Amino acid sequence: MSANNQLKSIVERIEKLEEEKAAIANDIKDIFAEAKGAGFDPKILKQVLGLRKKDASKRAEEQALLSVYMDALGMLAGTPLGNAAASQYSSSIRTPVDLDGDEAEEF
Repeated sequence: MSANNQLKSIVERIEKLEEEKAAIANDIKDIFAEAKGAGFDPKILKQVLGLRKKDASKRAEEQALLSVYMDALGMLAGTPLGNAAASQYSSSIRTPVDLDGDEAEEF
């Protein structure tokens, strides 16, 4: 096969795949429209799809970091997760020990 024929073959195969990719993208768009019509939120569905692509340990790591960041910004206050984190944090804090009978100093 000559270089010209080989190049033409490669380009035609890529073009065919690009057409198939466009058709699949339209099919996915139709499914998202169907989901929206059934009352599902397409943005949330896309997040779920992204999470399902990740392994469990990567998801857990990202969720832990997200919780840390949200807590640091005060975004978890009053939520069950935020309340549990605050409770765990406050129970892990040591109070100053009074060794000589005087009131312990605050730092």
